[in-house]
Amino acid sequence: MEAVLYICHGSRVPKASEEARFFIEKCMSRLSEKVFYQECCFLELAEPSIEDAFTRCVEKGATKISALPILLLTAGHAKSDIPEELIKMKKKYPHITIQYGRPIGVHPQMIDIVEERIKDSQVQISENSSILLVGRGASDPEVQRDFSELANLLSKKTNLSVDICYLAACEPSFEEGLRLAGQREENQIFVVPYLLFTGILMKTMEKKIKTINKEMNKEFILCNYLGYHQILQDVIVSRVHEVIDNTVFSKEILDVPHHA
Repeated sequence: MEAVLYICHGSRVPKASEEARFFIEKCMSRLSEKVFYQECCFLELAEPSIEDAFTRCVEKGATKISALPILLLTAGHAKSDIPEELIKMKKKYPHITIQYGRPIGVHPQMIDIVEERIKDSQVQISENSSILLVGRGASDPEVQRDFSELANLLSKKTNLSVDICYLAACEPSFEEGLRLAGQREENQIFVVPYLLFTGILMKTMEKKIKTINKEMNKEFILCNYLGYHQILQDVIVSRVHEVIDNTVFSKEILDVPHHA
């Protein structure tokens, strides 16, 4: 029997974990005819853990478990942290076949969500507008490259200038991104958090946007985070099909160090 294990990041903010669970349940309902058993779990900061959810899959009779990281980009969590946990499970249950899928990554449909979040601000976009796309950040060059690619896709679709910055781990920082965006000739800057869920980072951004709007003769509009959008459901379902159908985009977890 085959099971699918959805691995979310987890958050200290209860609302964020609740949003993730509700979203995954919707994805599960769309795959219920194809997949016999499905579980949602978290890498950290929330329950159930990967080990607990994996064990439930085994107890239900799964002989093959397809694990899918519900992450925006291929950073350390997707490359190392999650595979390490799955390797532990492989050692504990050597008879179980584990297939590991890929994160959301650079997907054209994600740009549609960003565009919708800008429109949700109910502020009219004009030729005097630009966009500041804000990522969580990672030291991994692949993450930075992919984020730049997303910004380029967004710029082409909106025909607006798009700057990028990060909340941690790499440059430019959020503060520096605001400053640089403020130096542009455009007077209206849409600040879009490229984040899946609400949390401490959003609250920090809100405070800084309020401050800079008082300090500069520019209008910074903080848009909503991506959230678990209907379009994201489509992307996740396609990623599940990739891994359960054992395409070239999935990899088998063995009891040796593995990187996705």
